[in-house]
Amino acid sequence: MVSRGVRTGTEAEGGSGEVRNTTVDWVISLVGLGVVVAAVRDVFRTLWFPSGRGTLSRATTRLVWNLCNRRRRRARPLAGPLAMAAVVGAWTALVVLGWALVYGPHLPEGFAYSTGLEPGRRGGPLDAVYLSLVTTATLGFGDIVPRADWLRLATPLQAVVGFGLLTAAVSWVLQIYPALNRRRAFALRLAMLDRADAAHSIPRLEAATAGALLADLASEITRIRVDLTEYAITYYFPEVDRSSALAVTLVHALRLARAGASSDRADVRLAATVLTCALDDIARVLDRAFLHVGGTVDDVLAAFAADHGHANDGR
Repeated sequence: MVSRGVRTGTEAEGGSGEVRNTTVDWVISLVGLGVVVAAVRDVFRTLWFPSGRGTLSRATTRLVWNLCNRRRRRARPLAGPLAMAAVVGAWTALVVLGWALVYGPHLPEGFAYSTGLEPGRRGGPLDAVYLSLVTTATLGFGDIVPRADWLRLATPLQAVVGFGLLTAAVSWVLQIYPALNRRRAFALRLAMLDRADAAHSIPRLEAATAGALLADLASEITRIRVDLTEYAITYYFPEVDRSSALAVTLVHALRLARAGASSDRADVRLAATVLTCALDDIARVLDRAFLHVGGTVDDVLAAFAADHGHANDGR
């Protein structure tokens, strides 16, 4: 039953029209549903899967990074925020396009139009995209409403998907920036240790102090490594300031590990070995996911610095 002030597509043509139900129409709708499923799957793999690497999000992020790298210093710091915006935009576009394909073949016959519209002149791709956009944004203007039973179930389902996409985008931002803050704070700590010439002081420190320092650095590197695995997009947030750039300061941890490894005290050497293992681990993640150098830890850290626009000041 259609509410007052709303006309169906068939009524506008004197009731002579028929609701389409062709094979082609349903194939198009199924293709649209497949597009929606692909978008939702990419959101899931990016935000809630341990590796955090959806196919679409990975390709989009890499494209933005490569484009920003062409402009060097001006655009590179914007790569991360632009990549996040591009990924969310790509997800939204796929969801809108997919649902537009679901609705398109059934417009105008499967929908009722408000009195101010002329259903006989409606039903094109623009109406399908408009309906999909409005439903995704959960606006619900009510000027085009579903008449077929399955469409009455599909539109609120799309609204749920749209609301979930918005929630996912907001939660993504809230998860990313704490990870970036942890990385910056750790980079600053490494920079301060380097300015204090900690690598040369390690052999002269008490064993407990030196061991605790190296073990604590290993723990922080492990935490940064987990952040990088869970939120791969954080790699594309380079720092302009060298002191807060992990790509620059991570080499200082390598120097500290090597200084500790030369100690004549077993507990310091053990802590240095743990730190070396943590550095090997994060270098392996960086190389496998982003750099593809295939060299030593020194090679990977040098490539990391170069990829973020910094020349390493020695190994």
